Amino acid sequence: MADKAIATLKDKVRAISVRTRGRRLTQIIEELRELLLGWKAYFGIAEVQSPLRELDQWVRRRLRCYIWKQWNRSGYRQLRKRGVSRNLAWNTAKSAHGPWRLSQSPGLTIALPNRYFTDLGLPTLEAR
Repeated sequence: MADKAIATLKDKVRAISVRTRGRRLTQIIEELRELLLGWKAYFGIAEVQSPLRELDQWVRRRLRCYIWKQWNRSGYRQLRKRGVSRNLAWNTAKSAHGPWRLSQSPGLTIALPNRYFTDLGLPTLEAR
């Protein structure tokens, strides 16, 4: 799998999931689904699965960042509603780090697990 192909895919995902685009998450996932399924059909037979696994992780992190930015000031309430402990939700919500760094935090990973994105219809690139 060429580095240029991966960079092109990442650019397209970035264009779809720009945080200031003002779309619902379901609309973003519909657009990503079309792109990722086409990409999976073309590169799905690759023998090395690690780049596909890393791309899956990157796309989910990008979506967590998008959701965190949409939650804005209600981040603490949203985390608590999704089962994150009080202390972890508070530390995540009041963190001085930006959305991209927080998208990899334990609080957001617990609140928005991989299953959440699968249930919304986001396909995985890695062959199962």
